[in-house]
Amino acid sequence: MVLRRASHAGSWYNGTKESLKKQLSELFTNKDFGPGEEPSTLNLDKRTMIGGVSPHAGVEYSGSCAAFTYSNLFKERIPETVIILGTDHVGYGKVALFGEGEWETPFGNLQIDSELSQEILNKSNIIVEDSAAFLGFMQQEHNIEIQLPFIKYCANGKDVKIVTIKMGGRRDYNVFEKIALAISSAINILDRDVVLIASSDMSHKNVLNIDQLTEFKKIDQDVVGAFVDLDPQKTFAAASKTTVCGAQTITTLMLTCKKLGANRGKLLKYYTSSDIRGGYGYCVGYFSGIMIKGS
Repeated sequence: MVLRRASHAGSWYNGTKESLKKQLSELFTNKDFGPGEEPSTLNLDKRTMIGGVSPHAGVEYSGSCAAFTYSNLFKERIPETVIILGTDHVGYGKVALFGEGEWETPFGNLQIDSELSQEILNKSNIIVEDSAAFLGFMQQEHNIEIQLPFIKYCANGKDVKIVTIKMGGRRDYNVFEKIALAISSAINILDRDVVLIASSDMSHKNVLNIDQLTEFKKIDQDVVGAFVDLDPQKTFAAASKTTVCGAQTITTLMLTCKKLGANRGKLLKYYTSSDIRGGYGYCVGYFSGIMIKGS
């Protein structure tokens, strides 16, 4: 069995089970930047919220925003599998899938849904099975790992599996269409209760005053607005003009969710690191939004 170690536990998020549980509880119950309550589930028969965007910075900054995404996606029912579309910061050029094995977290390991992973590989001539893309030197890539404690926390002891896909490099829009078709087809064939996560922070830039911070937020809002309008092509174009690190993950999420029946997007939360710490300097935007199907 291949095990991907939790390389950022103890730095980007707390590294022990009890300290991480306390940290996430504080993020979810934060009334200023978070949902203001612990996650819960209604155990409904049907799901309308099928995917979302979640940031991936150190959870001290981005965690309350991420809490919105997970509290909503786990609210109707706890999914069987979570597909995480991750970006790349370390120079990987392919689109890779971790075929089988487990990812370590302080809450216990998360097992790869190898059946769904294989079905996605069967449907795609773009996505490759490459566990090495997530191990060794590549293990310093954090953006998928940051999502995992939220999944374990919201699962509340239920056995939820994951599929992890790393989308390296910039690609043409039609490539995202093909990837989305492969993922959605695999989900439909296996009839899984699946939710999708696009791991992405928003813009990154130095801001020196309130005017620059206001302009910074306006740029991000172009991306958020296109997401809410369920316009993946416009979202990709807007994100590609900025320093949004997951233009490809957000676009692929939207295309996949549309193929699965999504008919609208919803903004849950947006803020910046400057809003969290107060003052100016290097600033990163954080966005939580979901894709919804049905009336």
